[in-house]
Amino acid sequence: MPDGRCLCGEIQVSFTGDPALQALCHCTDCRRISGSAFSTNALIPDANFTLVRGSPKVFEKVGEESGLPIRSFFCGNCGTTCFREGGAFPGVKILKAGILQAFSEEVRPVLEGFVDRRVPWVAALEVTRGVSNWGS
Repeated sequence: MPDGRCLCGEIQVSFTGDPALQALCHCTDCRRISGSAFSTNALIPDANFTLVRGSPKVFEKVGEESGLPIRSFFCGNCGTTCFREGGAFPGVKILKAGILQAFSEEVRPVLEGFVDRRVPWVAALEVTRGVSNWGS
């Protein structure tokens, strides 16, 4: 069972089965929330996701690209965003892959979102299982 945690370990999550989707996202919200040029995400069906430990704080806003509400769940102690939900992705948790304890082929990104916002010095995703783009 894959598991992950925030930087300080106060928030811990796990999931069963394979993600519904694995993706890089270049939208403005994902760039800002990750503090990086893009975000690496694994979409986990709600039924397969478990908040093992902790009580994350919640920040809700309207997504800049989607216009739909989205909630970010983060550690109130260290500030790590662990997962998001809502809006354009009903029924799944958008797990921030950087919190995972170990990486496996199951969480390797297979598509990109908002590629028209990809910063020029980031190369397009190379995948072996097909690729698709959304939101461009």
